[in-house]
Amino acid sequence: MKNIEEKSKYHHGDLRETLLVVATEMLQESGLKEVSLRKLASRVGVSRTAPYHHFKDKNALLCGIAEKGFEQLHQINKCGSKLEKLSVKERFYRFIHDYIQFANNNPELYELMFGRTIWKDESSTLELRDSAYPCFQFQVAMTQEWQKQGLFNVDDNALRVSQVLWGTVHGIAKLFIDGIYTDNSKIDEICDYAVRLFLTNSKE
Repeated sequence: MKNIEEKSKYHHGDLRETLLVVATEMLQESGLKEVSLRKLASRVGVSRTAPYHHFKDKNALLCGIAEKGFEQLHQINKCGSKLEKLSVKERFYRFIHDYIQFANNNPELYELMFGRTIWKDESSTLELRDSAYPCFQFQVAMTQEWQKQGLFNVDDNALRVSQVLWGTVHGIAKLFIDGIYTDNSKIDEICDYAVRLFLTNSKE
């Protein structure tokens, strides 16, 4: 019976999504070292070979998990930018808070998304790059919009501003994830200070 159900899931394309959801849960619960195709198959309740129909090896699986993470982060950024009832300052505030909160709520996933495991040795998949790069490109587009609305100096290089902005929020996120900052109740306060520092010379 299980084989019939397994084939049905594979045929309808549901198994890959299930594998990614469960693998992400395993990552968040036990860390990167505990994620394997064999353990994943056992937890999902399919044969050991079933995951290999969708992921040729562990690296492909990890890239698939990270890809979903970037899609989630991108969606969060887009939702925050579309809140027209908020002022441009409030949307910028929302961007800073949402980014750092996402990282803090998903530490293992965030570490995978931006870590050396899948980036340093150029082992990222095309699908992952197609998901990750638009996420940063959208931030550059937001920066250009913030410049037009007087939040940042319009003469500054938008790419460089985006890189410094991302470096700031990434650094703060890492300090919490790595346990250097241990008081999570201070996240909002630190985010507020980051916003104020960036907007010191804002015209808004």
